[in-house]
Amino acid sequence: FANSAKAIGFAVFFDGLDGRIARLTKTVSDFGRELDSLADVITFGIAPAVLAFVWGVQFVQTEWPGQFLSHLHRAGYCVSFLYLLCAAARLSRFNVQTNPVLSNPGLPGRKYFAGMATPAAAGFIAAIVYAAYYEPLQNFYFSCAWLALIAGVSLLMVSTWRYPSFKQISISKPRTPLVVIVLGLSIYLLFAWSQLFLLVLAVTYVSTGILIRIGGIIRRGLRRHRESSLPEHQIGKA
Repeated sequence: FANSAKAIGFAVFFDGLDGRIARLTKTVSDFGRELDSLADVITFGIAPAVLAFVWGVQFVQTEWPGQFLSHLHRAGYCVSFLYLLCAAARLSRFNVQTNPVLSNPGLPGRKYFAGMATPAAAGFIAAIVYAAYYEPLQNFYFSCAWLALIAGVSLLMVSTWRYPSFKQISISKPRTPLVVIVLGLSIYLLFAWSQLFLLVLAVTYVSTGILIRIGGIIRRGLRRHRESSLPEHQIGKA
């Protein structure tokens, strides 16, 4: 579990570099794009699905009859396969869509993901395993909650909810002192409290799309309420 979680974490980091390196070296190609997608299916689809099942379901113990464990294992296989399907569908959609339609468009000129990216979903699973010090789940109820969480993350990948994209950040532009301070503090927190820091980062990013969606629904509801409360103009009267 330690090697799996760390390997997925490093893969998330390097996935953010390969595209930048290809653009800097002017070696972007259709072959590289397709190869990257195949690697992403394995790294952010198959590997997290297997890790989620083995860590969260395989070692569960209960005093209930064995049929409960059998149903739990079947549910674990189903949810893990659902995660893999959603990851593959998310990557396929990302390859064919140039301007995806978001259910809650953001500011013009900003880049967003339509649905949560597969590296973020895989990093979320790896961060939880890493924060638990690699001890697998053994409680039946915790395992059920874990499967529900994985199913929710899977659906977020194929949703059209808006998630922030950091691709517009350029490493060649000069930075303000505040950026340097935040970067240095993040590096220190990563070395001092890596489990807690990575877990907070993963949970915060996954929650971002949900909070943005909820905020959009609330704003639209308030806008409709204000429009309906405006006095109607009566035609033919002074």
